[in-house]
Amino acid sequence: MKTRHTDTDSSETEISEHQLYEAIVAIRDIDEAKRFFEDLCTPTERQSMADRWRVVPLIEQGIPYRTIHEQTGVSVTTIGRVARCLTQGEGGYNLIHDRLKRKNRVKDNSKNNDDK
Repeated sequence: MKTRHTDTDSSETEISEHQLYEAIVAIRDIDEAKRFFEDLCTPTERQSMADRWRVVPLIEQGIPYRTIHEQTGVSVTTIGRVARCLTQGEGGYNLIHDRLKRKNRVKDNSKNNDDK
């Protein structure tokens, strides 16, 4: 595991994290997000985040961890960690997943109305 920088105190770390979150919030679209995360993260880090996000809807559907693993190749340990965050975390996965579900529902309803 990577060691933490010992020459920075916790307030500097908090400031750096806050600045990172501000940068993420400033992203305007998917293309900008892709470019930002390709610069910020290694391919392995991006894949790890994508794997975690990929299993959120499957966990919420109640699909067994072993089945999710077989369908996605994501480790059972990672699936369990995501599931724990869904029930005992800060609520971030749930917040964004629910927001995207609502957004997609609105988009689907709008598309269906256009088809009529």
